[in-house]
Amino acid sequence: MQMAGLKVVVAGAGGRMGAANIRAVTAHPHLELHAALERAGSAAAGRDAGSLVGLEPLGVEVTSDFAAAVQGADVIIDFTAPGPTVEHAQAAAAQGLVHIIGTTGCSEADDRAVTQAAQAGARIVKSGNFSMGMVLLASLVKKAAAALAEYDIEILEMHHGRKVDAPSGSALMLGEAAAAGREIDLKQHSVRVRDGHTGPREAGTIGFATLRGGTVVGDHSVILAGPSERVELSHRAEDRAIFANGALRAALWAHEQAPGLYSMADVLGLND
Repeated sequence: MQMAGLKVVVAGAGGRMGAANIRAVTAHPHLELHAALERAGSAAAGRDAGSLVGLEPLGVEVTSDFAAAVQGADVIIDFTAPGPTVEHAQAAAAQGLVHIIGTTGCSEADDRAVTQAAQAGARIVKSGNFSMGMVLLASLVKKAAAALAEYDIEILEMHHGRKVDAPSGSALMLGEAAAAGREIDLKQHSVRVRDGHTGPREAGTIGFATLRGGTVVGDHSVILAGPSERVELSHRAEDRAIFANGALRAALWAHEQAPGLYSMADVLGLND
């Protein structure tokens, strides 16, 4: 029997991360699956959330009624799409909820809306990756980029063939870490595409290479290439459970914080 705790709404219940999040919440002694949310017309709508993800029935029906789903909830775990995520953030602000955002592909306007929601009363943890290993990797990348200031930086990522955004949110998180180490603006110094006669590599840029195929959960490498040597920092995700477990850790941490916008580095104390 599951012990009652923080009441969690899992958005995107019919997706791969939604399933991982439902399983993780159900297994956690201090969290309770309050609702499972999907878009209207989804094949998952109306199904029992437990049965949907290969567990025993939980008595929680997947719904597209967002207002009903968040009524009485404490936390929204959200690995969906930018449009719904912004709407969820606004609702989190109105109700003072914890909002855990693993959605990638957000525009600058989307990010501004999320920031405004945090300023209006939501407790938001937003990250391109909720793996604790990946968050630690980003911290190491920042330090390496600063220490090896003259080395070229290239970021390589690979995901399954159904991923719709590129570069991945995780790759961009690593790029931001490298840029922070160099005290530069990633947007002004990143190279996303190389094709044709490109000329020599421009010094001080951060390159991205994107691979897609198969069922790869997530592979990321940061290469610092200098004179006669390379330093490679890598992470390979083997199971989506690592992202779900990180999201739960973030939810429990954020519940004790003041309203605001936080990162997984804050959750792990890497910004102290």
